[in-house]
Amino acid sequence: MRYQLLGRSGLRVSQVALGTMTFGPGAEWSRPEEECRAIFDTYAEAGGNFIDTANMYTGGESERIIGRLIAGDRDRFVVATKYANAVPGAGDPNAAGMHRKSLMRSLDASLQRLGVDYIDLYYVHWWDFTTPVEEVQRALDDAVSAGKILHVGLSDVPAWVTSRAQTFADLRGMVPIAAMQLEYSLVQRSIEREHLPLARTHNIGVTAWSPLAGGILTGKYTRSGSESSRRRMDSMQLQPLDDRNRAIAKALDAIADRIGITSGQVALAWVMSRDVIPVVGATRAYQLTESLTAARITLDTETLAELDRASAYDVGHPYNMLDWDMPMALGYGGMFDEIDIPRFPGQR
Repeated sequence: MRYQLLGRSGLRVSQVALGTMTFGPGAEWSRPEEECRAIFDTYAEAGGNFIDTANMYTGGESERIIGRLIAGDRDRFVVATKYANAVPGAGDPNAAGMHRKSLMRSLDASLQRLGVDYIDLYYVHWWDFTTPVEEVQRALDDAVSAGKILHVGLSDVPAWVTSRAQTFADLRGMVPIAAMQLEYSLVQRSIEREHLPLARTHNIGVTAWSPLAGGILTGKYTRSGSESSRRRMDSMQLQPLDDRNRAIAKALDAIADRIGITSGQVALAWVMSRDVIPVVGATRAYQLTESLTAARITLDTETLAELDRASAYDVGHPYNMLDWDMPMALGYGGMFDEIDIPRFPGQR
């Protein structure tokens, strides 16, 4: 396992994070603690140290299981959890949301479930569009000052929210945004429009959930003899198994066969080539071992370009103006090809 700095922080984290949404009983896609321990042990033995969970995963049981798993060597692990979603059945409007009351209650409850004195990385899980950005950033900064969390992150929030939060933190000398967690894969590349350029500008780390698009990019539904007839757990999948995504998966399969590795390994290596940390979950230890191998794979320029073309998407306005002849001639004095202009993959 290799490690990298998380954004502008000095925190060293694994190139692959362990996703634990499946840790805990209660759903067809989740697993009991004894099976989770085998997955955790596989990750730890490979040198992994970056554990990702949330207060509402399996009704809070994910945090409890992680707490028991790391108890013998807590300081070795970088534990990331999230707040803003209420545990099911809370029946209290203030039990959810970004606001200070929700943060304080959720943070104390997570510390208790995890059985730890501090949380390494605390994410806002989503954006409620009602709480002022400044209130959230100030509350997070206060939690850092209290020693309850070490670093802060934003998950599934608009790019403008992160930009405003980081600007407010810079102006007030508060704790910076260390990481964003967003959906990112070959079938969902929309964060390349705003979030990834923002991350590069402010030196914010990026972690990707669903880097295998709910199994679409593993060959499960596209290879001959695969489980294509198996019912997908649609309640847990955001990406449809439509014609576009199936075509991307088949192109990925062909590249994987040519290289001699699995489709999932190619998909994860592509994510990591963008300086993004994939959050990888598993229900069996062998699945995790296969995914961790992707950290040792470096795709060449031609293969990356082929994957970009196969997964091309509409970058939208105003970025697609970079493909127009008139703006290029007028905006760059006829010297567009001679100037190093940032481009989206697939643009000329």
